[in-house]
Amino acid sequence: MGLAIAVDIHLKIQAPAEVGFLERMETMATEITTDRVNGIDLSVLAETVQAIRKDPGLGKCRFRARNKWVEGNHNCTTVTDFYGAKSEQRHKHDFEMHADEPPILAGGDNAANPVEHLLHALASCVTTSLVAHAAVKGIPIEEMESELEGDIDLNGFLGLDPDVPKGYTDIRMKFRVKTDTENLKLLKKLSQFSPVYNTLIHGARVNIDIEPK
Repeated sequence: MGLAIAVDIHLKIQAPAEVGFLERMETMATEITTDRVNGIDLSVLAETVQAIRKDPGLGKCRFRARNKWVEGNHNCTTVTDFYGAKSEQRHKHDFEMHADEPPILAGGDNAANPVEHLLHALASCVTTSLVAHAAVKGIPIEEMESELEGDIDLNGFLGLDPDVPKGYTDIRMKFRVKTDTENLKLLKKLSQFSPVYNTLIHGARVNIDIEPK
C-alpha cells in the first residue's frame, strides 16, 4: 500500500456523524418531491443505488486511461471507456488530457503538470461528492468554489535526497459555499465520501509493468 497523504479539507464548521448514503437514498426515494437538487437527477440516482443494494456486484467498476508520450515532458492521456454495471460502457465523447512541465523543469508549459492534474482530480471529485450527497440530503447549493495547494520537495523527485518523499506530503483545500448557514455543519463530513480523497489518504496498490514495444 502506498504512502498516505495528509489532505486537509477546510470548512468553517466540523460536521457531525451522518447516516450512510444508501440509507438516505432509500428514504429519499419515497420522500422526493422534486426530481432535481443541485442539478442532480435524484430519481436516476435513487434507481442506481437501489439496484446496487439488491446486487452489490453492479457497484464494481474499472476505469481506464491510455497515455502517449508526445515529446519532451509533454504527454497526452485519452479516456474512452470504462467497466461498470457488469458491462463495458463507452463515453459519449473521447476525452484528452494533456500534461507538461513548466520551463524551470525543462518543459514547454503546454499544459498543467501531472501533480496539478492530481489537484484537479481531488477538487473535482470532492466537489462532485459534496454536490451529490448534499442533493440526497435535500441541501441546495447555489455556488461553490475551492482553492487547493500542495507541498512537494523536489529533492525527492530529483533523487538528491533519498529521505525526502517524492510526491505530495500535504494538500490543503479551502471551500467557499453559498448555501444556508446551517447546512455548513454537514458538508465536511459529506466531502469525505470522495473516492479520490480516500485514495490519497489511505493509499492504493499501484503496479507498474514495462515491456518492449
